[in-house]
Amino acid sequence: VILDNGLVRLTISKPQGYLIGIQYGGMDNLLDLKSSESSRGYWDINWNLPQGQDRYQLLNGSEYSVINMSNDSVEVSFRSSYDPSIQSTKLPLSVDIRYILRSGVSGFHCYSIYGRPPGCRAFDLAQTRLAFKLRRDKFHYMAITDEKQRIMPLPEDLLPGRGKQLIVPESVLLVNPINPDLKGEVDDKYQYSMDNKDGGLHGWIGSGPIIGFWIIFPSHEFRNGGPTKQNLTVHTGPTCLAMFHGTHYIGNEILAHFQEGETWRKVFGPIFVYLNSTSDASKAYNLWIDAKKQRLLQEAAWPYDFVSSPYYLTANERGSATGRFFVQDKFVSSSLIPAKYAYIGLSSARTEGGWQTESKDYQFWVQTDSKGNFTVKNVVPGVYGLHGWVPGFIGDYLDKALVNISAGSQTELGNLTYVPLRNGPTVWEIGFPDRTALGCYVPDVNPMYVNKLFLNSPEKYRQYGLWDRYTDIHPESDQVFTVGVNDPKKDWFFAHVDRMGPDNKYLPTTWTIKFHLDSIIKGTYNLRLAIASATRSDLEIFVNYIDQGHLVYQEMNLGMDNTVCRHGIHGLYQLFSIHVSSLLLIKGDNSMFLVQSRSGDPVCGVLYDYLRLEAPTSSS
Repeated sequence: VILDNGLVRLTISKPQGYLIGIQYGGMDNLLDLKSSESSRGYWDINWNLPQGQDRYQLLNGSEYSVINMSNDSVEVSFRSSYDPSIQSTKLPLSVDIRYILRSGVSGFHCYSIYGRPPGCRAFDLAQTRLAFKLRRDKFHYMAITDEKQRIMPLPEDLLPGRGKQLIVPESVLLVNPINPDLKGEVDDKYQYSMDNKDGGLHGWIGSGPIIGFWIIFPSHEFRNGGPTKQNLTVHTGPTCLAMFHGTHYIGNEILAHFQEGETWRKVFGPIFVYLNSTSDASKAYNLWIDAKKQRLLQEAAWPYDFVSSPYYLTANERGSATGRFFVQDKFVSSSLIPAKYAYIGLSSARTEGGWQTESKDYQFWVQTDSKGNFTVKNVVPGVYGLHGWVPGFIGDYLDKALVNISAGSQTELGNLTYVPLRNGPTVWEIGFPDRTALGCYVPDVNPMYVNKLFLNSPEKYRQYGLWDRYTDIHPESDQVFTVGVNDPKKDWFFAHVDRMGPDNKYLPTTWTIKFHLDSIIKGTYNLRLAIASATRSDLEIFVNYIDQGHLVYQEMNLGMDNTVCRHGIHGLYQLFSIHVSSLLLIKGDNSMFLVQSRSGDPVCGVLYDYLRLEAPTSSS
């Protein structure tokens, strides 16, 4: 199938729906000619039957049809229908892959409709995406933000002889790359991950001719995990990804579990593939500037009015919700505090923070203004939980009442008040509650494993091997933090990991918090432990002595985020409230011990967001 608007020419295999050719700007095909026709532009999925092995497969159609064709637009469909009456171990999902090419538009739109008719067998959905493999002889420069742009290695550089695989399988040390300027750097696709809330535009700039290839997300409503979900963007290949659903930085808790007979339908996209070009090599960077402007135009046009599916709702078929968000914490202020620049969202999740692992339905999120005002626009009609979180305050907000969104109407929510967990005044606190470990000390990278993009960068945590820097800083004894003396940004290592011993074995670590109490209030103190991420951690907390009588918290095999090895600063946010009896404390100097008791795992660990010890409000 060939679609051509005079600017862009698409060649798509029939009836499979693989995008095998993109002609634009004087380049006969932007896609990789060395890849098979099914591996250039394609949808794929990772899934499994209950308790079964993970399966990977390409998604393709068995029926081709023209959905809409006019002077202004053409939309084509490549559909595969699942028949539940035929017993098999095939993917129990119907998929309809769509491409839209519009007149005068320098690019094209892609989306898919996934559906489960009645009678489908159970299965788990782990990941689905749209991937583009671009010409390796043309596209060498990637861009994902104003600061994160660079010349990338070639795929051959990752092979033995040119690259050396490190202990993380995706991490490769470039020992003899084709481009000698990259020698000694580490390449890893996870270093270019982005939060949904911070992403939405990424791509490549090619040469000969100079062409930009950009993926634009006009909305994130169809992506799982909400605004803090992290997704891959680009990686050596050159590959450009549109990630719709995945488990990265969360783990199996975010799998979408479909029960026997459960029906479901979801529209993934449309996303926009934008193409631009210049004949002046000195203006190549302007292609990125132009792509940013195009992103704003696509966001303003959402929801689109040219999509030919009854399952994709236009603006008139959607509703909105508006209100004002406050925080009430009497230990901070006697008055209500406007929740400025907080996040407010509508999700089908019905538990506090449950939006982080919600993967079946749509989510709609906005940030409040400086006074806490917000309007959530273009919401698909339905009944939602109203969720939120506020930088500077712990925990998750969930309104007691569900929110009903109707087409063509605005739901007035009025004033909403979040009361974060707190039982008493602050004795001490470590960190800043923003759901990340950014308030902690992130070390410089070992020069042997550098990625030059992240030198002198606010994202220095993206560097490889930082877990071993803990041992470099604390070679013989573990971290000791004295409240009122030490600074978390200088003295609190960003990840509570194992320490390498003299025989190169990774040993459990015990972090000590020292604090002074002038007096003891009889009753129960509370430790608020906000965790930004955890991976295979056995965490124990003791007060003053490390024995069973002084153990106040224990959690075995906590988390499966893989944030440490994937060079992140947060994963699945969790908040724990831990009771500490006043009988365990003494007047004068006290110690709290955080024990990472798992050994032998270099990349297990806990990333702490914030810790706060609260005193009782009265004697009990």
